[in-house]
Amino acid sequence: MKELNPRQKRYLRGLAHKLKPVVIIGGAGVTDGVINEIHQSIEHHELIKVRINAADRHSRGDMIQSICSATASVLVFSIGHIAVFYRPGKKPVISLP
Repeated sequence: MKELNPRQKRYLRGLAHKLKPVVIIGGAGVTDGVINEIHQSIEHHELIKVRINAADRHSRGDMIQSICSATASVLVFSIGHIAVFYRPGKKPVISLP
């Protein structure tokens, strides 16, 4: 997926504010099961929030990059242990500005 422009990111960030994390990544890290769960969730919702319980910032960044590449999604933003991912569905529900 192509990158989002700042206006689109701001719009999606506003939509994501009220969301709860649908996937929580624990000590095992990004496994095939986690990728499958994220893939199913993002297919259904288009915009999801994920909690990444990693010890340091660098490992969280690596996990975020692997999620983006494995699910063909775009990182909207990340703050602390929370990351928000977006990928338009086959019949998009969210229309970007």
